[in-house]
Amino acid sequence: MVAVLVGLRFRSMWNALQRNPWQLVGAILGALYGLGMLGLLFVGFVLLSLAPLELARLAVVGAGSVLLLGWLIGPLVTVGVDQTLDPVKLSPFPVPRNTLFVALTASGVLGIPGIVTAVAALGSAIVWWRHPLAIVAALVCAAVAVLTCVTASRAFMAVSSGVSSGRRFRELTGVLIFIPLILLGPIIVGITEGARSFADVLPTIATVLGWTPFGAAWAVPGDVAAGEWGAAAARFAIALATLAVCVMLWRSGLNRMLSSPLRSTSSAQSRKGLGMLGIVPDSRTGAVMARSLTYWMRDPRYAQQLIVVPLIVALMVFYGMMGDGGSVQPTIGLILAAYFLSTSLYADVSYDGTAFALHLTTGVRGIADRAGRALAVAAFAVPLIVILTVAVVALTGDVASLPATLGVTLGITLAGFAAASVTSALLVFPVPKAGDNPFKSQPGAALPSMLAMLGTFGGATVLALPVIVLGIVTIVTGSTVIGWITLAVGAVVGAAELALGIVVGGRIFDRRGPELLARLRT
Repeated sequence: MVAVLVGLRFRSMWNALQRNPWQLVGAILGALYGLGMLGLLFVGFVLLSLAPLELARLAVVGAGSVLLLGWLIGPLVTVGVDQTLDPVKLSPFPVPRNTLFVALTASGVLGIPGIVTAVAALGSAIVWWRHPLAIVAALVCAAVAVLTCVTASRAFMAVSSGVSSGRRFRELTGVLIFIPLILLGPIIVGITEGARSFADVLPTIATVLGWTPFGAAWAVPGDVAAGEWGAAAARFAIALATLAVCVMLWRSGLNRMLSSPLRSTSSAQSRKGLGMLGIVPDSRTGAVMARSLTYWMRDPRYAQQLIVVPLIVALMVFYGMMGDGGSVQPTIGLILAAYFLSTSLYADVSYDGTAFALHLTTGVRGIADRAGRALAVAAFAVPLIVILTVAVVALTGDVASLPATLGVTLGITLAGFAAASVTSALLVFPVPKAGDNPFKSQPGAALPSMLAMLGTFGGATVLALPVIVLGIVTIVTGSTVIGWITLAVGAVVGAAELALGIVVGGRIFDRRGPELLARLRT
């Protein structure tokens, strides 16, 4: 039965790859990337094997502790990912719980993260090739560590299932975890500076981690290589105890998920008034605009795009302050923010999903649909870009560049709206469903979404070329007059391009509407 359930996982994965060629291509590219990373990791193992014993122990224990931590917090990022062997989905079938427990654990080990972890953990034995007994200890402890990672992750998901099953929890954690990913550069700089300041403390930290559940299994081979048999035995006991506790928690959580009935976490809420419909103009364009604004305010899939914009600007301002303190990096941050904010429309129809049928059945014309979506984003995007531009210019002290900088950012923003109004009527691709984690990876979405994004970025760049060229001329000449001309061209030409994009996108929408819905349904 265990073999049947594990085989079901791989059969389902293979069928999905056969149905979607883009997903197969993405899987191949992902496998090549993973093999490349494993190759680099093995090179690191070889170099560590030639390093002093204390340094090797420090690196292995530290990396192993981070690995287990990653498996624990991973479910927060991947909440809602479809699992073929989801215990809730398998609960109606007469599968013995012991069998299901073993099958789920085995499927975790044989999944892509589990295989990569297992290969890396077993490969760490290379570090101890000069100590034969340490190699044996490393292989045994690698198996214990991999099982601990898988069962700890499963136990964490099972224990927190009562909370994490809530939609708001999934949405909030998905968006909040994205913030440190965007600010990874400053975080790494801060950690690096801190590591330099506390370099003498790192061996002590590694020693302490070696006596905790996070690093005990990884510290045993180093103890064996150093001849510290008492410490090795004690740490191996800690590692086994940690695995036993994780297994117990995972099994207990599994029993609870199989025994407790599913409960909806949603609650009915009464809302008064018409919401955004009472604010926008009474027209088809206004109705589409109100619907889009509601999505932007309440759907975290849209909110994650808003979070990116100020973080990008903050990131580039940080790098500017770390460098010569000039305005080049902050200006680049503003340009990138304008690109990302305006071209976010390229996924608008994809986010609609099957609700896109509403636009077709009500007979909404393409020009009204395109205008409503673009105006909804422009209602807050244009003021946001203006505020960010003024704030960055004031922060850098280069007030004379304000007209040109504002002209460039406005021109790119409006050009991005125009390009996205066309591409979103041409291309749809798999996106996270409403209520799922905003960063959930959808099968077959990587390449189509990348092509759509690159096409939108490219179109926006072509449309924004006049204002970009004027901005460059302003920087070279330092002319205030050309700066004001840049501002006027950015606003006027950008508005004209937006109107053109709405018209062209509307005609494509009218022609391809049913085809878009058919692709969204599949």
